[in-house]
Amino acid sequence: MYNISINSVYNLKGDAKLNDALGKCPVCNRNLEVTRLKCDYCDTTIEGRFSLCKYCRLTKEQKRFIEIFIKCRGNIKEVEKDLGVSYPTVRSRLDDVISALGYPVKNSKSDENRKEIIDMLDRGEINHDEAIKLLKESRGEV
Repeated sequence: MYNISINSVYNLKGDAKLNDALGKCPVCNRNLEVTRLKCDYCDTTIEGRFSLCKYCRLTKEQKRFIEIFIKCRGNIKEVEKDLGVSYPTVRSRLDDVISALGYPVKNSKSDENRKEIIDMLDRGEINHDEAIKLLKESRGEV
């Protein structure tokens, strides 16, 4: 068993900034539960076992993606511009969030093949022309 203390961060005015609730254990990565709630105004404390919402269990990166996705009204082209990433990267991050929320991600074999080609391009394993050729081959265009 580990005891981890997370101290408040203070801004320049000396006001305490609340930490975001952790959804996953930093040691084993399993779901956390809330066992104590406290009113900042009247000091009322409630103890028990409370679950966090599924959005609280997302990583910071996933939460940031959702915020941008909503801000862009689900327009993937706008999300691409806002994040400065490619369409396949946006789709991949969206699939990651969908999966993290507990929903099935429908990937066809060709989607997986295209994703692997784009990942290879992102990692610098193939160049632009090779990626186009492989994508055309995967669609049966060559």
